[in-house]
Amino acid sequence: MRARIPFALSALTAGLLSAGQAAANDPTVLTMYYPVAVGGALTDVVDNLVEEFESEHPDIDVEAIYAGNYDDTRVRAMSAMEAGDTPQLSVMFSIDLYELIEQNAIVAFDDLIETDEEREWLDSFYPGLMENGQLDGKTYGIPFQRSTIVLFWNKDAFEAAGLDPETPPENWQEMAEMAATVREASNGEQWGVMVPSTGYPYWMFQAFAFQNGHRLMSDDGTEVYFDDPAAVEALEYWVSLATEHNAMPDGTIEWGTLRQNFLEESTAMMWHTTGNLTAVRSEANFDFGVAMLPMKTQRGSPTGGGNFYIFEDTTQDEQRAAMTFIRWMTAPERAAAWSIETGYMGVSPAAYETDALQSYVEEFAPAAVARDQLEHGTAELSTYQGGRIRRALDNAVQAALTGQMTPQEALSQAQQEADSVLRRYAR
Repeated sequence: MRARIPFALSALTAGLLSAGQAAANDPTVLTMYYPVAVGGALTDVVDNLVEEFESEHPDIDVEAIYAGNYDDTRVRAMSAMEAGDTPQLSVMFSIDLYELIEQNAIVAFDDLIETDEEREWLDSFYPGLMENGQLDGKTYGIPFQRSTIVLFWNKDAFEAAGLDPETPPENWQEMAEMAATVREASNGEQWGVMVPSTGYPYWMFQAFAFQNGHRLMSDDGTEVYFDDPAAVEALEYWVSLATEHNAMPDGTIEWGTLRQNFLEESTAMMWHTTGNLTAVRSEANFDFGVAMLPMKTQRGSPTGGGNFYIFEDTTQDEQRAAMTFIRWMTAPERAAAWSIETGYMGVSPAAYETDALQSYVEEFAPAAVARDQLEHGTAELSTYQGGRIRRALDNAVQAALTGQMTPQEALSQAQQEADSVLRRYAR
């Protein structure tokens, strides 16, 4: 004879079972910190992608938190982790790798992949975009919001100055001469070139140095070479654009307003991220071109932008869900759509093989410049204690551009500061 279960206990048991079933059916919730560092409706683009993903994956909810620029995003994500509210994933600077590893904040994707298909996905990205996301044979960052520095030029301004509007400068000398010609032809109403020196001055300086055949850091993030003669020569050239050629304004040039300066035709050329490409295309009232950066001894630009990371202090289910989302976001068709919408790069060769991006590049050739420049690319400046190292270099660049120090003095001081910080990481 079966024992009778009291009604109250039976109801309680049924309630617990119902709650358990509901919990089992609840979606996995992911919090993603996301940087908005460049103008344009990036938040709308990301929101639309998240909404599309959720419609295809009803078992996963993604909450995107727009956290400001890359530095703001890192600070907010790390603060949340320290407060015991660790996000499951984030898009952060590709160069945040060493700090995130030092804090034991992230997991290697190699430790999460379970199938041959996932391994193929991990190996599918441009090698040049993977450099900043890998250390000691493991991959910690997956490229997404990635860029190189490119040269934008106003073809109408070139023509008005008697220059060939279809021919951008190939080398440093040509850029200085063309910029000076524009300045003179406009009777001082228009600058020839502007290179931003706030926001990310180290990034622009790294491009100049690499074009002069010099790499600023070691592969393991423990050494920098700021005061090498080739680096000093690179900073001297940057300074000379204002002091000798009268082609660029004295002092510092704001990262955040430079695109608007270009659109308002305050300058005929600008160096900026390819992430501005779509916005410039939609807003420019003049014919413009996009080219690889000019060279001294070689072409070159550091890569830039953000990678996806998955955080350590999260559950296995959350990490698997984060993997599912990241794989979906970086699939060729999504990477192609992202590139078209924003101007950032398609992060894999397969993205440029999609019908959408092939057609877009055929219609709008500048969309392929950043990709083609990867052949001449280098990893962005990344070291242990990266914030302090970049700050030392930023200060040196700005001190030279504002005339407070000579390039040699400024870079020697930055080298001393960096050596002091990195001494304990020497291998």
